[in-house]
Amino acid sequence: MLHIHFGSMEGEIYDPATYFLNQYDDEWITSDLAKEMVRDVDRSEIISSRVIDSPVLGPITPRELSGGVKTLILMAFDDSGRIFNASACGDNCAKWILEIAKTKDLTVTLHNIMKFNFSPLEIHILNTGETVHSFREYVCTAIDYV
Repeated sequence: MLHIHFGSMEGEIYDPATYFLNQYDDEWITSDLAKEMVRDVDRSEIISSRVIDSPVLGPITPRELSGGVKTLILMAFDDSGRIFNASACGDNCAKWILEIAKTKDLTVTLHNIMKFNFSPLEIHILNTGETVHSFREYVCTAIDYV
């Protein structure tokens, strides 16, 4: 399930892209999930753990992936229990955050209203303790905190 805390939270990784640079594992990059996320969000193809083909930048390393993809990869594979700032992701990452949360409990912070306009929806809002089931409920709750 996805658990969201709106605003800062003690211990959150506010800058996941920097954390990623010092923590990622090559195996994360070559996983099927990472390949799908990179293809969808960055429009790039993972060739190997150290080479990614970007249509804009040419051959790049995982260090040059977007901050959103780096954050998604951390959410999916980092088992440290860290809480990541999902505001480092764009709205094009929302569906992937929900997908990751289907496979494990995922707690993130948000400092903006991300477009989780999918159905069905089930997000636990830590600020209030309630679980929202629609984008409308989500926005009505989020607006008080961001």
